[in-house]
Amino acid sequence: MRLRVRNILRQVCRENEVDILRGVLSSDHVHMFVSVPPKIAISDLVRKMKGRSSHKVQREFPALRRRYWGRRFWGRGYFSTTNGAITEDIVLQCLENHIADPIGISR
Repeated sequence: MRLRVRNILRQVCRENEVDILRGVLSSDHVHMFVSVPPKIAISDLVRKMKGRSSHKVQREFPALRRRYWGRRFWGRGYFSTTNGAITEDIVLQCLENHIADPIGISR
C-alpha cells in the first residue's frame, strides 16, 4: 500500500508540475521536499494529494475502506515552510535521517 501511495503522490505532483526533490514515506506520515510553481497554492496541492490518495487506496484496498469508513484516512493538518533560512543540503540530510524505515518518494 505504501508503494501505491507513493505512486499516487508522484502522479499528482507530475500533473501539477511540482518537482519532488526528496521524499520519505513512513508507515504513518509523509515528508516531502518539493519545488512548487508559484501559480499553485500549497493548500491546493496538499488537498489534491491527500484526496486522491485516500480515494484510490480505499477503493483498491477493501480492508482500508472498512477500517476508515466514516473516518479520515489522513490527518486534518499539514506543515509547510520554505527553505530560505537553511540550505537545501540540511533539508535533505534531515529527511535522510528522519525515518527509520523509509520508502523514498523521489523520482
